[in-house]
Amino acid sequence: MSQYVLEAETREKPAQAEARRRNDHRIEDQLVLSELDPDKVIDHLEPDDQIELITFGTVRETCPTCLQAQLKLVLRQRRVRIAHLFCGSCLCCFDAHYANGASALTI
Repeated sequence: MSQYVLEAETREKPAQAEARRRNDHRIEDQLVLSELDPDKVIDHLEPDDQIELITFGTVRETCPTCLQAQLKLVLRQRRVRIAHLFCGSCLCCFDAHYANGASALTI
């Protein structure tokens, strides 16, 4: 499975953003996306079954695989084993955690 490191984005005032750009980004601010095997994330009964996923909003990160769609947050539900980020365009699933190992998907 693949891993992708993303810079954390924040909504700051222009002066704050400029000052932040001058400083090096801290390693703990980086978001790491690890591609997950969809069969380990979502229960599949039959090859022809369509699973209806309930998403809980779009996140700011773009899919690192297809580079076209923003990822959607999918929490645990009836057929979903673990919370993850999902790309509706290329159907990839990702775990998100910070560089220090802490999960970015826990409440």
